[in-house]
Amino acid sequence: MSDRIIHKGGCHCGAVTFEFDAPAVLDAKRCNCSICKMTGFVHVFATQAEFRITSGQDNLTDYRFNTGTAQHLFCKTCGIKSFYVPRSHPDGWSINLNCINPATIASVTIGDFDGANWESSIHTLR
Repeated sequence: MSDRIIHKGGCHCGAVTFEFDAPAVLDAKRCNCSICKMTGFVHVFATQAEFRITSGQDNLTDYRFNTGTAQHLFCKTCGIKSFYVPRSHPDGWSINLNCINPATIASVTIGDFDGANWESSIHTLR
């Protein structure tokens, strides 16, 4: 029996949906960088192979700042950032815990990441 299941989620209006493979018990990170703090984004990381956009890819717009590495993706209709390509994991995805359907989540452990001091803290995330 595999310990991985398919989690599903999406933006507020439902135009953008996604799914990803992960255990029912999730590990998440709360970040205090400027954008995560302002939007309330709580990170659940996935690899490229684990994550799939299932609808609404054409309804996404992106925003980049600072180094331009992170690709922040937002629904053009409701403005919600359900997932994005993070600077910390440029070959993967960060999924907003708040946008995952809770029906498949058994429990979540949330830790903190000092994204406000990214350069000196990144080693704690990898």
